[in-house]
Amino acid sequence: MTPPTPAPTSTPTLVGRSSSHFTRVTRIFAAELGVPYAFQVVPDLRSVDAADYVGNPALRLPILRTGPTTWFGALNICRELARRAPEQRRVVWPEHLTDALTANAQELALQAMATEVTLIMSQLAGTPSDDAQVIKLQKSLLNMVSWLDENIQAARAALPRDRDVSYLEVCAFCLVTHLEFRNVLATSGFRALTAFCDDFGQRSSAQSTAYRYDAP
Repeated sequence: MTPPTPAPTSTPTLVGRSSSHFTRVTRIFAAELGVPYAFQVVPDLRSVDAADYVGNPALRLPILRTGPTTWFGALNICRELARRAPEQRRVVWPEHLTDALTANAQELALQAMATEVTLIMSQLAGTPSDDAQVIKLQKSLLNMVSWLDENIQAARAALPRDRDVSYLEVCAFCLVTHLEFRNVLATSGFRALTAFCDDFGQRSSAQSTAYRYDAP
């Protein structure tokens, strides 16, 4: 039997922002998995220079640098962090969600995160609030969060009980707390999501990665 490949020993560098929900997903995973990392801030999200995103052609964050290798996107980064974990942990990845409820919850959590980013960037660009596309995005976001509020309890109950961490729960937590942080959508009326965030927020990984604005 082939022995497991030892985890890399070099410290990776995570490139992102402390105010980014996609970045926070990776930081929570790093904390849950016990993987140390250096942190590099992307100075201006309005930049169209790929060099500011460590060569990511999508001009998005987060990015992980591991020596000569670069990983684009939160899910890719979380997988690499899991490979670097000093101890094997029970992680529930998106591909493990084979029933419609949990798979749809994962999809809508990610779609809502992306929609929120679009709304924030539209605001930074000065797009009028009565723009038809902005109105549609706002409605879409509200619909998705409402669906998640109605289904988060059942979705969590359907996850394996022996899990250490799930990508679905981390994404949902980062989404809901970010909506409040950026004042994009008030979430206090979503009781199930609020209860979920109160519960998940007790983890040290959540408490050590609270949103904040990085110094210029």
